[in-house]
Amino acid sequence: MKFHTNSTFLYILAICVIVFVLAQSFFFLIRAYRRGKEIGIDKVKLKKTILSTAVFTIAPAISILIGVVTLSKFLGIPLPWIRMSVIGAITYELPAATSTANALGISLSETITNPKIYSAIAWVMTLGILPSIVLPPILMKKIQGGMIKIKQKDSKWGDLFMTSMFLGMISAFLGMVFADVRSGIAGWIPIFVLLCSAAIMGVCGLLIKKCNMKWLETYALAISMLGAMIFAIIITPVIG
Repeated sequence: MKFHTNSTFLYILAICVIVFVLAQSFFFLIRAYRRGKEIGIDKVKLKKTILSTAVFTIAPAISILIGVVTLSKFLGIPLPWIRMSVIGAITYELPAATSTANALGISLSETITNPKIYSAIAWVMTLGILPSIVLPPILMKKIQGGMIKIKQKDSKWGDLFMTSMFLGMISAFLGMVFADVRSGIAGWIPIFVLLCSAAIMGVCGLLIKKCNMKWLETYALAISMLGAMIFAIIITPVIG
């Protein structure tokens, strides 16, 4: 049987995974809604929370779609569809696939036809993400307990610690942003997009503070992400 990255079997597997993810999402949505009513949260607040959360998922969903399209060029559609639907992090999936392909000395400009190479990339993408699946249930309670103790002793230091952890997580991906700055103006595209996103977030902050648009607090991050994506789509053909 000839191997193909878009085989019927892989599509069936992808559909099964997507159905499971959707079923899980609806299951916990219903349970959370019922629990909210049980503890006395107003129905209007619950619906507003659901709506704001749904709106917030639009920007990540678009980035995930872009990730699927990017990876499908050489991995086909089913595997990226499964990976991005479950993990949803192009900042991990693409580097993992790229580094494996480079190690095997293959080009990512054409669809993979060798099942061994395809399998190797899939295994690296899977094994590389396992620590983030296995460690949280084991260490999360201790980490949360330590963070609570820090906040109880000094709330300011607790906030600084949380901010530092968040910035540290973001800094881990800055290597990708600055990796090609020496290759010319095209290498600066990620930085231009980063600055555009920051500018949009700054404008949202001013509108919230100066114009008292409190409702924007919920959607500011999603708006900045969508704005940056649109900017990237516009600027990439022009510069790249």
